[in-house]
Amino acid sequence: MLASALLGQPLTLPSGEVLTNRLAKAAMTEGLADPLGRASPDLVRLYRRWADAGCGLLVSGNVQIDRLHLERPGNVVVDQPPGAQAMTMLRAWVQAARSGGAGFWMQISHSGRQTPRAVNPRPKAPSEVVVDLPGKQFGRPTALSEDEIRAIVDKFAVAAVAAREAGFTGAQIHAAHGYLLSQFLSPRANRRTDEWGGSLENRARLLLAAVAATRAAVGRDFTLSVKLNSADFQRGGFSAEDSLRVVDWLAGAGVDLVEISGGSYEQPRMMDLDGIEQPDMNGLTRSTAAREGYFLEFARTMREHTRIPLMVTGGFRSADGMARALDVDRVSLIGLARPLCTDLDGPARLLREGGALDRPEARIRIGRGWLGPQSPMKTIKMLNGFGAISWYYQQLRHVARTGRLDPSLGVLAALVRERRAQAAWLEAARSAAA
Repeated sequence: MLASALLGQPLTLPSGEVLTNRLAKAAMTEGLADPLGRASPDLVRLYRRWADAGCGLLVSGNVQIDRLHLERPGNVVVDQPPGAQAMTMLRAWVQAARSGGAGFWMQISHSGRQTPRAVNPRPKAPSEVVVDLPGKQFGRPTALSEDEIRAIVDKFAVAAVAAREAGFTGAQIHAAHGYLLSQFLSPRANRRTDEWGGSLENRARLLLAAVAATRAAVGRDFTLSVKLNSADFQRGGFSAEDSLRVVDWLAGAGVDLVEISGGSYEQPRMMDLDGIEQPDMNGLTRSTAAREGYFLEFARTMREHTRIPLMVTGGFRSADGMARALDVDRVSLIGLARPLCTDLDGPARLLREGGALDRPEARIRIGRGWLGPQSPMKTIKMLNGFGAISWYYQQLRHVARTGRLDPSLGVLAALVRERRAQAAWLEAARSAAA
């Protein structure tokens, strides 16, 4: 069968939701909420453009369940049942995203200790373990109390109910990339000695409680997904063996799909970047990162352990590589992220004629005087990484305003513009809350 035909096959999930094809826009943080944390006209315009991209599923960027724990300035926040205006904008967002026939899932998250210091200098986390990055971008966290943990469980359910009422076709609980649920899963970040720490069963308790509360609140016919790390790729962190056990528990909890990713800010393997320490593959071979689809090797191992549908995100560029993942590795969905910052019509083209996506990394222009990405200095590596991320952020802002890319943008200029945009949003948010 032709690669394009394989990609174009529909997928029926256990919830009963039918996706029109096997391509999904994976979650990417947009930073486009208004100063009150509501969906905005810019966010609506961006998703209307993505609705035309051809994917069978769109997953929103982080929607936070606590406005004191943003992943970045500009996150949408649903930390209580939305008021009339907030619900109107959520519905407008859904209408735009679904205008091309795709499913649309709200990604629900709590950032925990990975909350920027400018947002909250003393964020809540499993334990008082600081994010291990230079530059003091993140404050020293405070350990959550038992009551605070149980309140977080309820907030995941509140956000999912709001998503269903607004017209989203599903919700994705974010338990990867070093955010709060991922922090609880990791013995590096979770040093607790109570029922929420220690054994893997205890470290997974918050995730499973959030899944159970959410499923009870939204019913069985609303798609519920979890985004989970294959591993943290850090010594002594959440391992591949841990991930396999957690997926077994998620399957038993009625989750409809698991998206496999990996890494955290400290070790950002989900973006094919190394962090401040050498990667520890935690049972995975280094060949995984070298082939198309960073986490396919782990997905193949997971497929031997569970029948739950799997979505794999990271590194896919060619229709042939994606089709091979579907046919040989028995992945159910292919997640695309950075290519949809630069190749806005790429998925439709793959479905129509095969071929390959534009390589977004080739679009990034290193500005004059900008230190190269191969520098051995940790601070320079971090700045280059955040500069590249800022370049993608700025492309999304430009698409939201104009419907087009800004191919002339350099990395240094993008970093400066993004820092200014985030500072301006924080100032506006503080004024709105006063």
